[in-house]
Amino acid sequence: MIGAALLATIAAGTVVGAHVLSRARWPWRTPRTAIALWQALGLAWGIATIGTLLSVGLLPYGDGIAGGLHGLAGDSGTRLGLLQLTSLLCALSLAAVLPAMLLFAVFRVVRARRRHRALLALVARGEPDGTLVLDHPAAAAYCVPGMRSAKVVVSAGTMRLLDEAELAAVLEHERAHARERHDLVLLPFSSLRQVFPRFGLVSRSLDAVELLIEMTADDRARRHRPPRELATALLRFAAARPAAAPSGALAAVGKAQPAGHAGSVPSSSRPFAPEATAASPVLARVSRLVEPSPTHPAIRAAILVAAILIAVIPPLLYALPH
Repeated sequence: MIGAALLATIAAGTVVGAHVLSRARWPWRTPRTAIALWQALGLAWGIATIGTLLSVGLLPYGDGIAGGLHGLAGDSGTRLGLLQLTSLLCALSLAAVLPAMLLFAVFRVVRARRRHRALLALVARGEPDGTLVLDHPAAAAYCVPGMRSAKVVVSAGTMRLLDEAELAAVLEHERAHARERHDLVLLPFSSLRQVFPRFGLVSRSLDAVELLIEMTADDRARRHRPPRELATALLRFAAARPAAAPSGALAAVGKAQPAGHAGSVPSSSRPFAPEATAASPVLARVSRLVEPSPTHPAIRAAILVAAILIAVIPPLLYALPH
């Protein structure tokens, strides 16, 4: 029972941690490190939840998860009652559904991107720097990620809306998405939302990670361009009611969130409103670009250590006798 209690505590703790982290503002100061913490929480939740169910199901063997599975294989489950069988069935179901939904999400995204690249080959024109331009009056700028064929796309409306410096800053932002494969970071969280579509915490977590990814791309872009160029570009772009990005793409500006929410959905076409609260993703990004507040390296290191411990401890409990 001790092992089951520890794993259940960790599973509950990750839920509480996700709730707190989804509403916190300190991750904006170090978005890359905060993303690692989010990934650790998600991984630990899955492993600890499945481990809790396995521990309950294998209690009659009294030797933890690894020893219990060995005992289960030896006697074909003759010691198990209804509660244990139900718990094991739930554990196996969750262990099958989570990776299956992730693979399904990958399949859908790959298929959507392949179709969109084929469409771009027909309707877009290439620029010398590799950017693709769509002859469309609405403002749009997004990245279609890929292993070898990432595309950065802007519309003619965007090129008219922004001056040369602002456009260059937006393009650097989108290239950062392509280089760092931010789409891969989002996939587990988006697939988790498909598994639990009615859980608000899952949606808030995805929103928070999306915003951190946008901030990470902002940080990479300002290594090459003055931050005020990107800040003014974001405000102009968002106020122009940007067109929705295609499925599987990462857009420069997403939707404005009501107060209490921390993130944005890149594929949304909801406009930024000037009267939006301070929790607006665009205002949050502009504020940190104009007035950066970096985190001390020691704090970043502590967060990374915490993330590693959160991710490592649950699987270790699988191997230890309970």
